[in-house]
Amino acid sequence: MSAVLPSFLQASWLLAAAAIVVFFAGTVKAVYLPLALWFEAAQFRRRKDPGLLADQPLVSIVVPAFNEAKVLDKAVGSILGQPYGRIEVVLVDDGSTDDTMSRMRLWAETDERVRCVHQENGGKGAALNTGLTSCTGEIVMFVDADGVFTEQTIPEALRAFTDPSVVAVCGDDRPVNLDRIQTRFLAFISHVGTGLVRRALHLARCMPIISGNVGAFRRSVVVDLGGFRTDTVGEDLELTWRLLRHGHRVVFAPRAIVYAESPSTVSGLWRQRVRWSRGLLQALRIHGSAMFTAQRGMLGVLLMYMSLTMVLVPVLQTILLVAAIAGVVTWTGGGVAGPTPDQVWGALMWLGLVVAAFLAVVSALLDRAPRDLRHAWTIPLWPVYSVFVSLTMLRALVAALQKAPVRWNKLERTGVVSVPRVLPARAARRVS
Repeated sequence: MSAVLPSFLQASWLLAAAAIVVFFAGTVKAVYLPLALWFEAAQFRRRKDPGLLADQPLVSIVVPAFNEAKVLDKAVGSILGQPYGRIEVVLVDDGSTDDTMSRMRLWAETDERVRCVHQENGGKGAALNTGLTSCTGEIVMFVDADGVFTEQTIPEALRAFTDPSVVAVCGDDRPVNLDRIQTRFLAFISHVGTGLVRRALHLARCMPIISGNVGAFRRSVVVDLGGFRTDTVGEDLELTWRLLRHGHRVVFAPRAIVYAESPSTVSGLWRQRVRWSRGLLQALRIHGSAMFTAQRGMLGVLLMYMSLTMVLVPVLQTILLVAAIAGVVTWTGGGVAGPTPDQVWGALMWLGLVVAAFLAVVSALLDRAPRDLRHAWTIPLWPVYSVFVSLTMLRALVAALQKAPVRWNKLERTGVVSVPRVLPARAARRVS
C-alpha cells in the first residue's frame, strides 16, 4: 500500500480505504471505453436502418420557458429550420415576467406549426405536463428554451426508434457558449459524461438519464405513466428511472445533438450543480428501493453505482482533501519540505486524473468533435472542478437533511452562440 499511495494519504487505514474507493470510482470509467467502441461498431452496421424516420411521424416539440426572451428566438428558429417537415411546436410560458409570452405569440402568428400556451408559474415539471397535454404527435421531444437544434437533430432521434420496444431516445447535449474559460472546460469534459458513458450504458440497457434538453419519447407511454412529477427538480432523471422500472427500453442517439448554454459564472455553475445533486437525491429517495429488488435488473445495479460514485465518493473526496491539506501543513510546519513533483504526479495518477483526461480526448473523437480538443489546455482545472462538484453534493446533502425548500435556480442566460454553423440556414436568416 505504501508504494502506491501518495505519502500524505497514508495517515490511517481509514483514509487508505477511502482513497481506494475514490481511485476505483475514477478509473472504473476506463471500462466504458471498450463498450463505447462496441457501440460505435454496432451503430455503423445499423446505419442503413432508418428506424421510425421511414414512417415520417408527426413530432411534437415542447419548449417550456420562464423569462427566456433572450434565447427563445434562436431555439424556436432552429427547430423550425429543420428539414424534417412534420412537426408541431408547443411553447409553454410558465408565468414569465419579461416579454417571453409576446415573443411566443409572434412565432405562433407567423408559423402555423407553432402554438403557445400560458400558465401561472408552476415550475418546469408543470410546464412540461402542460405541453404534453397540448400536443398531438406520436413522438414528443422536450427541449429547454436555450436549446439550439442542428439540421439532423430530429431525423437522428427518429432513426434511434429501431423497433417498438424503444420508447425513449436520449440525444447528445453540448455547450453552445464557448466564450469563457469555464464554458470551454465544460465543453471539453462533457464528452466523457454524454458521449462515452451514454454509449456504454446504452449497451447495458440502463441509460442513466434522458436529458431534459434533448429527449424524444413515444407520447402515449409518457401519458400512461402520468407525465412528469412536479415535486422534484430532477424531473428528467426521475422519468428516466420510472421508464426503466416499468421495463421500457431507452437508447442513446449520439448524432441527435442539441446545443445549449453552460453556466458562464462560478456562482451559476454552483447553483446548477447543487440543483442537479438535489434532483439526484430526490430520485434516489423515490426509486432507491429498486436497488434491492432483483426483478429490476440492471436498474438496481445502476442505482447502486450512482449512489457510490455520485453521493459517497464526493464525501470521501472531501475527507481526502482535508487529510491532504493537513498533511501538507504538518510537513511545512515541522520544517520538512512539502510534496515533491513526483509525489504530486503520483497523487494525480492515483485520483484518476490522467485516466479521465485520456478518456476525454477519446470521447471527443468518438463524438466527432475534434474541434473541442482545442480546449484540452483547460485540463489542469479538472482537480479543482472535481472538488467543486464534491462540495455541491455535500451542500445538497445538508440541504436535504435540513429539508430546505428545493428551488429551480434557473441559469441567467447570455444568448451567446459561439459554435459555428449550428443554426440551420433558414433559422439563421429568421432570427438574424
